[in-house]
Amino acid sequence: MRDTEIKKLCQNGDYELAFKAIVESYSERLYWHVRRLLCSHEDTNDLLQDIFIKIWTAMPSFRGDSQLYTWLYRIATNETLNRLRKLRRENAISLDAVGEILATRVDEDPYFNGTALQRELHKAIQKLPEKQRLVFNLRYFDEMKYEDIAEITGTSTGALKASYHHAYNKIKEALEAHEF
Repeated sequence: MRDTEIKKLCQNGDYELAFKAIVESYSERLYWHVRRLLCSHEDTNDLLQDIFIKIWTAMPSFRGDSQLYTWLYRIATNETLNRLRKLRRENAISLDAVGEILATRVDEDPYFNGTALQRELHKAIQKLPEKQRLVFNLRYFDEMKYEDIAEITGTSTGALKASYHHAYNKIKEALEAHEF
């Protein structure tokens, strides 16, 4: 089902059908978005359930002013960032340490089936500051336009372009340090 049809269902109050369509259309995309930020299959599955509960409860307040997918990604992004902040608080660690933990998860992930280069790419991404990591993932993997990322993150497109540029350079530097 198309986003426009799902939006109409929401606007008409047919939340059950709209929610079913959202789950069918977005489960996999949201899974990979969250997974790239958490680096854990189990944590992603747990959080995805919470995200869909949040979407369900927020559906009556969805006015349709934004695109459906940016609204969904905003919810998923906020919930994921909240989970990462909780991890940081519970373990009393710095933001840099969270990046190191996430990079370690890439190595420990039994479901990761990429090449050595892909593994190093994902580890380099996890070591980025939170905003750069988020922008890089949305732009590189999800191929989103800066305008859509701005809607999701509440950041200007200029700042997003700068964050992506810095992230790209850091990743490039990290990958050049390894020989493949």
